[in-house]
Amino acid sequence: MHEVIDKLQELSEQVPVPLDLPDFDQLVEVEEEILIPLPAELKEYLLHASDVVYGSLEPVTVADPGSHTYLPEVAAYAWSIGLPRDLIPICQVGDDFYCISQEGEIYFWQDYQLSEDTWESFWQWVEDVWLEA
Repeated sequence: MHEVIDKLQELSEQVPVPLDLPDFDQLVEVEEEILIPLPAELKEYLLHASDVVYGSLEPVTVADPGSHTYLPEVAAYAWSIGLPRDLIPICQVGDDFYCISQEGEIYFWQDYQLSEDTWESFWQWVEDVWLEA
């Protein structure tokens, strides 16, 4: 995990308005807002690497409620169009979503259904999908 975070930080693009990392209290607030606990690997990402801007994918964030990647807003939309409520979106691609289960497995919800694409962990998804996009 630490190697993947280091790689993300190295690749992070310079942007005019950099993203902030949240504190633990902000994660708790988000969990209370979406009424579902965040899996451990998603918490690690949010606390240590959600300030990374890289490539064409924009994973969720929790530090700025006004951001288009703000997890509660992304989740509310995803759930409203049919994403199963027990899955938490981690990245929106149009009306399709990469999402995480409570066990930490990543799924791709495409065309209003779960595809056969899965990843064992958040960090595997980062390496196989985000860093390759």
